[in-house]
Amino acid sequence: MPAVATPSAPPPTLDNPAGGALSLIFTTLPALLRLTCGLVGAAVALSVRTPPVEPAVLLPVVAALTGWSLWYAYRALTEGIGPVLVAGDVAVTATACVLIPVLVAPEVLPGEGSWIAVLASTTVINTQATASARWSIPAGLLVIIAYVVGTQAAGNPTEARAHTATLLAQTLCTAMMAAVMRRRIGRADRAFAEHQRLTREALVARAARDAERQHNRDLHDTVLGTLTMVGQGAVAGPSAIFRDRCVADLRTLGTPHDGGPVAGDGPVPLDARLSAVAGRLPELAMRLDLAPCAVPAGVADAISESAYAALSNVLRHAPGVAATLRLSPDAIGVVVEVVDDGPGFDPATVPPHRYGLRESIRGRMATVGGRAEVCSAIGAGTRIRLEWPGVG
Repeated sequence: MPAVATPSAPPPTLDNPAGGALSLIFTTLPALLRLTCGLVGAAVALSVRTPPVEPAVLLPVVAALTGWSLWYAYRALTEGIGPVLVAGDVAVTATACVLIPVLVAPEVLPGEGSWIAVLASTTVINTQATASARWSIPAGLLVIIAYVVGTQAAGNPTEARAHTATLLAQTLCTAMMAAVMRRRIGRADRAFAEHQRLTREALVARAARDAERQHNRDLHDTVLGTLTMVGQGAVAGPSAIFRDRCVADLRTLGTPHDGGPVAGDGPVPLDARLSAVAGRLPELAMRLDLAPCAVPAGVADAISESAYAALSNVLRHAPGVAATLRLSPDAIGVVVEVVDDGPGFDPATVPPHRYGLRESIRGRMATVGGRAEVCSAIGAGTRIRLEWPGVG
């Protein structure tokens, strides 16, 4: 029974690989940005404490902001950035903006370079990158409003107008960029998922075609061959050989294909396999010329079953003629020849629906990387050459 190579398993499904990469980027960068801003901002805030800055308020606020920055970075890097973390960041920043009059000295407030201005910018950018636009834009506007309230209360409307414009631009630009990236990444993931689906379907279809071809080979090499012999009168009356052949045919067709050895298995003696093939056809006069040779088990199966199909064709179409089965390792690998002195035929006239040469011989050899060559002419006998290039 020829072994059937197990078809390649479908590739594992990857869920949103591009989206996963984008999420990783939009998690790592905001975490690092928040951590850097929090630590640098704390140092800058504590360096300038001239009135009306109130140290009693500044110190606990800076401590809280520093702790929040550390917690934000830790949670983002370990569990991702969810709605609670985004809302907490917006709330902390908005509160700090409202307290600008007692947290930022008047001389460092202008120029959009105060630590509160940097904190506000960091928050609106992180929010747009980590939340959907329907939530991130209102959150950004909340931070902007808080900054305006704080700077107005600090008596600097110029700074309020200037950095409000900057924050608004940062909010809108980051929101648009994030939306475009998410949309494009979503398309890429859908295309990838469709490719995986088509690949799986192609593998399933290929496995089904291979199984159908194997079934047709087995059917051709067993029951159809036996029935052809009966139809041509090769079996006259009760015959123990014919009965044994029918039993073998039914056993072959009833054996499940459970994946068996493939071309990489082995090695096994090919000469012994071919001797067994000759034993399956006792009614055929046959001369054996088998040099010792070992090949992988799957290759031995393919070659021996191809030789069996060729010899069965001799018995079926040219009963009474002599055949030679020859095995010889040579420079190209392994060569097996089935030669008979029968009436021969024209290979070009074989109908395409016939399985004998196309599948039982050529197709079976192709499955292990080999090839089959048929040389025949009417009145000149037939030579079938099986080649497998795996032996150096």
